[in-house]
Amino acid sequence: MGSTAASPGKFTISQAIDSLGVSKFTISILFLVGIAMMFDGYDYMIISYTNTQIMQDFFGPEGNDALKGALSSWSTIGIVIGSFAAGPLSDNFGRKRVLTVGTFMYGLFTIPCIFAPNYTVFAAFRVIAGLFLGVCTPIVTTMFTEFTPTKQRSFFITFGMAWMIVGWVMAALVGTIVVQITTWHVCYAIGALPVLYAFAFGKFTPESAHWYAVHGNPQGAVDTLERIQKRAGKAMPYELKAENIIIPPVAGKSSPVEVWRGRYLKTTIALVIIYFAGNFSIYGVNAWLPALMLEATGGVVTTSYMLAMAQNAASVVANCTTGFVSEAVGRKRNLMFGYALSVAACIITGFVVTMPAATSFWPYLISFVFMGFSLNYAITAAQPMMSESYPTEFRNSGVATIVALGKSAGIFSPIILGGLKAAGWAFSPLIMLLAVPMGCGFLAGFLLPKGAKGMNIDDIAVDAKNA
Repeated sequence: MGSTAASPGKFTISQAIDSLGVSKFTISILFLVGIAMMFDGYDYMIISYTNTQIMQDFFGPEGNDALKGALSSWSTIGIVIGSFAAGPLSDNFGRKRVLTVGTFMYGLFTIPCIFAPNYTVFAAFRVIAGLFLGVCTPIVTTMFTEFTPTKQRSFFITFGMAWMIVGWVMAALVGTIVVQITTWHVCYAIGALPVLYAFAFGKFTPESAHWYAVHGNPQGAVDTLERIQKRAGKAMPYELKAENIIIPPVAGKSSPVEVWRGRYLKTTIALVIIYFAGNFSIYGVNAWLPALMLEATGGVVTTSYMLAMAQNAASVVANCTTGFVSEAVGRKRNLMFGYALSVAACIITGFVVTMPAATSFWPYLISFVFMGFSLNYAITAAQPMMSESYPTEFRNSGVATIVALGKSAGIFSPIILGGLKAAGWAFSPLIMLLAVPMGCGFLAGFLLPKGAKGMNIDDIAVDAKNA
């Protein structure tokens, strides 16, 4: 169904944004919101490239393998709790405000990690920083959904998530170069830069017009649309007045609990399983990949880290590609294809790493690039469905619920894989094991609706009201 103006001069917020198409404003939002996500990715991944040095500083040359595996989990504990909180906070107080505060605070609480005198203090501040880091992913997804034109929405959501992978690549470069020149402390000083970036983000990013509209502030929505129009450098074909805005039907209840009720229940369950499966595999690989590759390549640091960086670079390409395909074939088909591809990639890579590392650089490179591409293609394919499945008044609560429960896999995965490694598991079966959760994600895809391809935000609200 399509949203049509009720009378001459009337328009929906989606119609206003769609009328500009992809503009200078769209690109500015891609960078403003994306850079916040880039720091998110850097913060998580830098631990994988500094954990050996940190453990040696705190426990001596021998380190501590049991606690080393947990290093990647401390911030994830905070991220899970923070993600739950981000939903109702941003649905009630606004996307921009909560993301600005979250970005500032996770940068601020990274600073004590630089000066931590022992493992306990370092872990405690990683948890605290993670609380604020947790607001990023759900709000970023929601902001891309509410600020981009309908026809390109899936692409910008998935391309926006590629910024997280850019942060991973940035962490790999910093971790490879900086740690060999100086100490791991410098890496976390870089991770504190969001303290400064939050001011630029708050100044140049408007609040969501959709959020203003459903919270009874049509003038706020007009103010945002005027900022969008000015930055876009072209006029909307509507007279921007509060009385001209058609506000979509608002649910009688907007509690986060609504995502577990009625028509939303099956979708929420399916997306939680899908996102958990993807995060289990991705966080498990990324937490241990540098160390495992170092072992697999016989201790050649440059080669092992280059393989990890190549995999992450492929992940950026995957994030961009999946958005295009999603618009072409539909959300559900694209997602299930990605999870099936990931199962194959994990199995193939598991076989490849049984080959001698010294004489198998290219098979290693190709298989890890393929696995990095597949895993990120799959999990990113879920992003459009996450934000499109819920109306504006509790959209971010829905996204945050899925992100929080899904990212909880990041707590368990590094510990489980680390425990299996300590128990004597070889590199090959550890990689093949990741095919299991991806297979579960594929099966959960059958529970999903076809998705909201071609529907604008206001159409989704009307569709929900009429269901």
